[in-house]
Amino acid sequence: MSSRTFHDPLHRSIRLDASRPAEAMVMALVDSQPFQRLRRIRQLGPAFLTFHGAESSRFTHSLGVFHLARQALDRLVSKDPTLECHRGTLYAAALLHDLGHGPLSHTGEEMFGLHHEQWSARLVREHPQIRPLLDAHSAGTADAVANLLGHDKAERSVIKALVSSQLDCDRLDYLLRDSYSTGTRYGQLDLERILSALTLAPDGELAIHPKGLMAVEHYLVVRNLMYRSVYSHRLNVVCNWLLEQVIRIARQLGPGDVWCDAVLKRWLWSPKQLDLNAFLANDDLRTGYHLLRWAEDGPAPLANLCQRFLDRQLLKASAVEHLTSEQQLEALALARRLSEQQGMDAETCCGLRHQQLRGYHPYRGGLRLWDGQRLLALEQESPLVQSLTTPAASAWLIHPREIETELRSHLGTHGFGA
Repeated sequence: MSSRTFHDPLHRSIRLDASRPAEAMVMALVDSQPFQRLRRIRQLGPAFLTFHGAESSRFTHSLGVFHLARQALDRLVSKDPTLECHRGTLYAAALLHDLGHGPLSHTGEEMFGLHHEQWSARLVREHPQIRPLLDAHSAGTADAVANLLGHDKAERSVIKALVSSQLDCDRLDYLLRDSYSTGTRYGQLDLERILSALTLAPDGELAIHPKGLMAVEHYLVVRNLMYRSVYSHRLNVVCNWLLEQVIRIARQLGPGDVWCDAVLKRWLWSPKQLDLNAFLANDDLRTGYHLLRWAEDGPAPLANLCQRFLDRQLLKASAVEHLTSEQQLEALALARRLSEQQGMDAETCCGLRHQQLRGYHPYRGGLRLWDGQRLLALEQESPLVQSLTTPAASAWLIHPREIETELRSHLGTHGFGA
């Protein structure tokens, strides 16, 4: 096939031309079994229970990241032609950066205790379809891509920055895509302005031309808003917690009491012995099937949690970040006591969840402005960006809706705060 076009809801036509070696490699990678599996991994995990349109996949997102990386590199190669030899590494890293995601994406990482970056790197190094395709493009490409994905290391730091940094193609795509699929309006970015402002600092690292300052400020604010309104939505917090409890209880009950097929047995009780085939065999479909089976005939604690999730009979989450750590623990004890009085298993319906969000990290690969004469840290020139460096903490008390009225009454009248 000499060319292929993917019709993307965000980027419109993503066209690949097989006469260009790096794009021919991308076409072959897209057809590989590990990449096709990403069609069966939801981009936003269980967020579809909160935002009914959140059904897009890691496959779709990964194609979008490649598309933006290609545009960004074309821009930078015009400034430094020596970057051209890294095109294959960038294309592959952008396309394969999420190859190692488990079921339900980031939720699956918490459920099963894995890190997708390490699995992405391992698949690139070891999978019999992936590694030969990369090294056929250019010797050493597989190791270069694996080092970038697994260890954030690249021969040229600007290539790494386009895949993993505070202004990378991954973030640009997922903010746009997740805003689109959830129906929110926060993720509207001036993508063309951002890409056109990409430049190279005198040290060869990625920088932003000052003409793109407001677009980048907007991007950072958008990311902050998307975390607060979508990724850290209280119902998303509840769903993640519920699914973590499902896996915790299944593991605790053991294979004698919990039915599993051979693949999920390894994921649950021998996770350190997962090989590539067993890893790739698990996706949203397999894990979802087990949730259905456990809801129908699993042990009571496990069945109840699965039923709650599948029927969207979700627990409630009350904000308690205004309480001290001691008061939060007292509130959890109260919730458990009230739940037990209602005849519920407090261990599986009450919990605390803490999160911290920092909109910008000045000391973790901070962005820089370069106008051809002066090189400045982004936060030095932007009070708005400086304001995003302060972390914001959230804390949620998860509990059954049946005790909500009494619990909140106690929280408001027994020294816990308003």
